[in-house]
Amino acid sequence: MKKILLIVLAVVAVAVLVAGFIWRQQSGFTKVLTAKIARQDLATVVSGTGQIKPKTYANLGATAMGRITHLYVKEGDLVKKGQTVATIENIQQEANVTGQQAAIAAAQTDIAADVAAEKTAEANIEKAKADLEQKRLDWEREQGLYTAGIVSKSDYDVKKDAYDTDVATLNQCMAALNQAKAQTDSLRGHLKTQIATLRSFQNALDLTMAVAPFDGIVTNEPVREGETVVEGIQNTEGSTFMTLADMSVITAEVKVDETDIVNIRIGQSVDVSVDALPGKVFKGHVTLAGDQALLRSTGQATLQSTTGTEEAKDFKVIVTLDEPSSDLRPGLSATAKITTAHKANTLALPIQALTMHNPDDDKVKGGVQAATTSSAPAAKSAPSQGVYVVDKDKSGKLRVKFVPVTTGITGATDIEVLTGLTEGQEIVIGPYKTLRSLKSNALVKRDTVKPITPAGGNS
Repeated sequence: MKKILLIVLAVVAVAVLVAGFIWRQQSGFTKVLTAKIARQDLATVVSGTGQIKPKTYANLGATAMGRITHLYVKEGDLVKKGQTVATIENIQQEANVTGQQAAIAAAQTDIAADVAAEKTAEANIEKAKADLEQKRLDWEREQGLYTAGIVSKSDYDVKKDAYDTDVATLNQCMAALNQAKAQTDSLRGHLKTQIATLRSFQNALDLTMAVAPFDGIVTNEPVREGETVVEGIQNTEGSTFMTLADMSVITAEVKVDETDIVNIRIGQSVDVSVDALPGKVFKGHVTLAGDQALLRSTGQATLQSTTGTEEAKDFKVIVTLDEPSSDLRPGLSATAKITTAHKANTLALPIQALTMHNPDDDKVKGGVQAATTSSAPAAKSAPSQGVYVVDKDKSGKLRVKFVPVTTGITGATDIEVLTGLTEGQEIVIGPYKTLRSLKSNALVKRDTVKPITPAGGNS
């Protein structure tokens, strides 16, 4: 029993000695997490949320008042340009068109009859001219005979009367032709009026039919057959038959925070994901970056807002998808990730390694600031942005030194290094509390224990 007790006491004593040695070895050291500067591809991404929208869509509204008699399509149907999709009662309009068409046909018949009369009058003129020529020859011959005393005065007078009669007949035929032409011109004028009236009646009939203005899909149909619709008047909106969307060009209309809109340009590449289609990414590009700020709470433009309350604002950005998909539907919730900057094989460091450091802090030793040679208070230095670089001192111990750096584009977890560091240098990346209190020339020790990452967090 004594032996066992002695063995236990010996083990405890050794453990205490080892713990003491380790404590002495680690005293004065700060445990830090480190990483090495390396090259990588960096991309700055701006996110925005919104919904899928077709580039072209139209609400087909009622252009006449009446009861809906037919709805030829339903929500989700594909339609072609020029296809009739709905009609309202149009008995009066059809009757007007039919009656006017009959009137035009009758007018055209009358014109044809007058044209025939013109041709008859022209034939009568030709006959009258031939008769007149014959009578002229007979009279001239009779004049010679009468002068020679061969024929009597009475025979001469008969020939002259016949000639004068044919002259009058020719004039009559020519007047009849002019009258027929005037009648035809009048009928043609009336025909133009009747055709114009027919166009008016036809337009009134067309207004009772809704026609697809382009190829598309029916996305909304708020009415049913038998309901009465009315057209819009002045500022009053009329009834809507349905909404058509042209899905050949699809866009994602998203809202971007005001702090990010300044970096967005037309043509930047975008990855669009849709909540209803997990795992799918649609490629696109920015086609519009809004200039008008929208209040986040109401979506109203700031210029239209009458309140002076300061609140967060968004800007509208429209992304056009490079390849439309039949899986997409208007109104689906979408998230757009816009690549505003990209650099390949650039020097980068983890964002969490950056810290603000004031050189005055390094002058404090043991809680008392070092004396200055001047009696006047020294000017305070401005803090600078940088990182703590880990390196060995002459004795082989690890120490840190603050190095100011300038940075470039920011990625998801890393940021570009422009100046101050070189590839392969080891820097302190955490923990956050340690970084805030760390001083230049401090002794450090690499912490090999991997920090616990909260569920759902980024590693």
